[in-house]
Amino acid sequence: MARDSSRCDGSAVVEFSLVSSLLVVLFGCLIQVGIALYVRNTLIAAAADGARYAASANRSSSDGVSRTRLVIDASLPASYAADVTAGYQVVGGLETVVVQVRAPLPIIGLLGPTDDLVVSGHALVEVLP
Repeated sequence: MARDSSRCDGSAVVEFSLVSSLLVVLFGCLIQVGIALYVRNTLIAAAADGARYAASANRSSSDGVSRTRLVIDASLPASYAADVTAGYQVVGGLETVVVQVRAPLPIIGLLGPTDDLVVSGHALVEVLP
């Protein structure tokens, strides 16, 4: 019984194109998740650093905002440092500094909808004796 090989001609090319396009999409999604996690972790670290800076003796909450913006600008585009706020909050009877950052959540590269990612950093206010 002879096999009809003409029916299978070109199937490898079609299979390769289908599988490779799926792998490219999957790889792109993995890279995007990595970018989103990098942006989130960078913003959390910047907010925490700004809160610690503002909580140190003889500093104000505006010092924490400027420090947070400085740290964000060193790692990310300036648009991520556009909405940084700071204030004071009492937690368990202790005064703390809270620095909050609102930034776009990167969906395509570093672009995305604004004000979707909100992170904050907290630190106890130092009091000189």
